Amino acid sequence: MPDKKRKRNAPRPVHFLLIRRRYVALFAAALCCLAVFGAVNAPAVVGASAAARQLPIYCVERTDRRCSISFDAAWGADNTQRILDVLDEYGVKGTFFVVGNWADQYPDTAKAIVAAGHELENHSNAHDHFNALSAEAILADVQACNDKITALTGETPTLIRCPFGEYDDHVISAIRSMGMEPIQWDVDSLDWKGISAAEITKRVTGKVKSGSIVLFHNAGEHTPEALPEILQYLADEGYELVPVSELLLPGAYTIDHTGRQIPKAAS
Repeated sequence: MPDKKRKRNAPRPVHFLLIRRRYVALFAAALCCLAVFGAVNAPAVVGASAAARQLPIYCVERTDRRCSISFDAAWGADNTQRILDVLDEYGVKGTFFVVGNWADQYPDTAKAIVAAGHELENHSNAHDHFNALSAEAILADVQACNDKITALTGETPTLIRCPFGEYDDHVISAIRSMGMEPIQWDVDSLDWKGISAAEITKRVTGKVKSGSIVLFHNAGEHTPEALPEILQYLADEGYELVPVSELLLPGAYTIDHTGRQIPKAAS
């Protein structure tokens, strides 16, 4: 009996431990393979999810060579009258997306934009990061800007450009729950970077197409200087420049994965 007990409690043979370690190693390798497989396939999953995102309108499917120029006003107003003068010289009407706090600071300029026949639309009240706000806070911010613009001009905005061009599903859902349409752009002049008038002109004329929405800023350093050549180019190419609200399609529509507004029948 003592001999059998000692045998049962004896250390296990080395070959048994080696076999056990081999199984552990194989199991760890399998886990690594699964992790790699998941990492490789993750972009496909994200892509499928991204395709279902709610998007603002970046551009419009049109065949009539219509496009729009838009200006964001969040700070400063020094160049605004020069821009209005150039637009008037070329007989062009545009859309100005203004921040509520900007309208508070420059009420006469806001009124001058509307008096010149341009659209004055919403660009938020305080230019906050909407992605970081609750839906309730977004609604309150947008409404505050709407109220200010309505009080100044008698017109209530129907369009909005999100601050910083940032958005996610909850931002777009909140905005559309108000009956407003979020608007982006498909041609960025990058005038806010202080690039030269020649560079601004090259960027815009090289990218614009039927249904485009072009982004400028009223405080862009060289924007008034670049506009005449851009507007002349567009006129020579047969484009008709209209405010964004007139560029958008009436009736039922859908928005494709690029943010292009498309007639419902054509989707």
